[in-house]
Amino acid sequence: MRRLILCSDDFAFSRGVSDTIAGLAREGKLNAIGCMTAMPGWAEDSVLLRGLPPHVEIGLHLTLTEERPITAMPGHAPQGIMPTIDTVTRRAGQGALPLAEIACEVTAQFDAFIGAMGRPPAFVDGHQHSHVLPGIRRIVLAETARRAPDAWLRDCTDRLSAMLARPFRGKAIGSAYHSRGFRRDAARLGLATNDSFAGHYDFARDYAAILPLFLRRPGHRHLVMCHPGAGERAGDTIAAARPREAAGLRATDIRDMAAREGLAFPA
Repeated sequence: MRRLILCSDDFAFSRGVSDTIAGLAREGKLNAIGCMTAMPGWAEDSVLLRGLPPHVEIGLHLTLTEERPITAMPGHAPQGIMPTIDTVTRRAGQGALPLAEIACEVTAQFDAFIGAMGRPPAFVDGHQHSHVLPGIRRIVLAETARRAPDAWLRDCTDRLSAMLARPFRGKAIGSAYHSRGFRRDAARLGLATNDSFAGHYDFARDYAAILPLFLRRPGHRHLVMCHPGAGERAGDTIAAARPREAAGLRATDIRDMAAREGLAFPA
């Protein structure tokens, strides 16, 4: 049967975000959690992941934009903060990223995950989808193949007909454009990916109303990203959306919603 993977990004972004995500997983509202291991609260927050239902996959949400790195990155983060996704995307396209620095940072974030969890991540993706960009892609795929060969990776592509059937198709098509060829590149290293992807919206809508629309025309391994949370942290541009997403997830019977589209959840 086709499967819904409902994945919360940004665990460890703040304690309020981490508490909310762990609570939703315990309530059966999520079955995947992506962890930002570069964040200063990661080691402490990782304790919240202990004892979650076994079907909840815990993965690595590689962070290469807008946060402080673990390692020294004088080329990528000269002021101690990594650049915006727009800057990283532009530099990647120009072949101007300091890839040696990025490779060291990716290794350090893998180390931080394995150090806290005692095992490799179940999946790997990137904050703001930076993991699919030129140069970074090669590093992430190689490190995953070496450190977590049984993990799957987030592919942001989908069939055009599926993306057109869902809201915010422009955002979806943009992410798919940057991800083109990612599934093929992963397969060359024996790595798996999801085969359809959704979750783009403007972070302003009624989340309970928009959530079912993300399940239209799913693939066999349909991945939907979300960003629930609570509280505020300086610089969080989606702070207002996080509690709305949490409330929308709590108000939704996820299993029934998935079943209406022929998807199994939480398995």
